[in-house]
Amino acid sequence: MKKIIPLEDGDFYLSEEGYRVFTEKYLLRRGYCCESGCRHCPYDFEKKKGYRN
Repeated sequence: MKKIIPLEDGDFYLSEEGYRVFTEKYLLRRGYCCESGCRHCPYDFEKKKGYRN
């Protein structure tokens, strides 16, 4: 089971469409790539190619 990381200030912001956009700070603290092509992915995942560099 994946560990739940509590949200802190600066972990996300709301996009113009109203979606939560997680920051690199949060994604690094989470500790793994979800392979969803997150906007601020620190793990170099490329959604179009489907792999990490």
